[in-house]
Amino acid sequence: MTKMKSHSGAKKRFRFTATGKAKRKFSHKNHILTKKHADRVRKLRGMTVVSEPDQKRVERMLPHGR
Repeated sequence: MTKMKSHSGAKKRFRFTATGKAKRKFSHKNHILTKKHADRVRKLRGMTVVSEPDQKRVERMLPHGR
C-alpha cells in the first residue's frame, strides 16, 4: 500500500485549530485593492472557520492534519 499524500494546494491554504477545525483566509484580498473600500478590505483580514460541508473535504485532503 502506498503512502497517503497530502494535497499540496490545501497545505498552503488551511490551518487547523486546537479542536481540529480548519481555518481559511478570506477571498478577494489579493489584488485590485484600490477600488475596494477600506472598511471592506479591513473586514477581509484575519481568518475564519471553514463551513461544515467543506470541513470534511479539507480533512480528506489533509489526512495528517497539517
